[in-house]
Amino acid sequence: MVSNDSDPPVIGLSTYSEQAKFLAWDTEATLLHRVYADCVVKAGGIPVLLPPVSTKYDALVGRIDGLVLTGGADVEPSRYDQEPHPATYIRPERDAFEFGLFEAARAAGKPVLGVCRGLQVMSVALGGTLSQHLPETLGDATHQPAPATFGTSIVNLVDGTRAAAILGRETKVQCYHHQAIDRLGSGLVASGRAADGTVEAAEMPGEFVLGVQWHPEQDGDDVRLFAALVNAAQEGK
Repeated sequence: MVSNDSDPPVIGLSTYSEQAKFLAWDTEATLLHRVYADCVVKAGGIPVLLPPVSTKYDALVGRIDGLVLTGGADVEPSRYDQEPHPATYIRPERDAFEFGLFEAARAAGKPVLGVCRGLQVMSVALGGTLSQHLPETLGDATHQPAPATFGTSIVNLVDGTRAAAILGRETKVQCYHHQAIDRLGSGLVASGRAADGTVEAAEMPGEFVLGVQWHPEQDGDDVRLFAALVNAAQEGK
């Protein structure tokens, strides 16, 4: 955790642009599950929501100390030269925004944590590909049991990786994804896998560029990944 004697680092959280209902309104909104912000606060950072409405990526990244690419819709398959599977649902505007943020954050040396979709964004941005529908390739729906229902999985982490240094050799996680890494993007290494072989964590050696396929924000009692990001962001200030 960051010392109370220092100014907390500002952590940018990418957000959705979706039709939403609240109070008297049914309107287009920029939004995010609150638990992401709560985890950043518990980890000692200041959360700032980043709506997918700007192309000023360098300016945005210049105002934050670390970046979380959050979960959400599938990455547009044309970005990795595939046709969409019938179960694939996309948000191209958000893709453009997050690919831009990721490139700018890496160029600026800012730490990045990818969550679920965020890992996939990172990998595809680096030339990777995705398996578009795991129930077909694995034969079950373990990783996404039902709509709005998280699955549980045990992830084994690779010794010597950043993920293992943060979480240990094994961690129990909550997951909600029907897609996963097929071919990892250039420079990324797999640092965690589920029992069925699905890549559940990947990272860039030598940089704080770490993605996990599960949803750590769903366990507010365990903010180790967010704390590691916040600490890296503080060190980089």
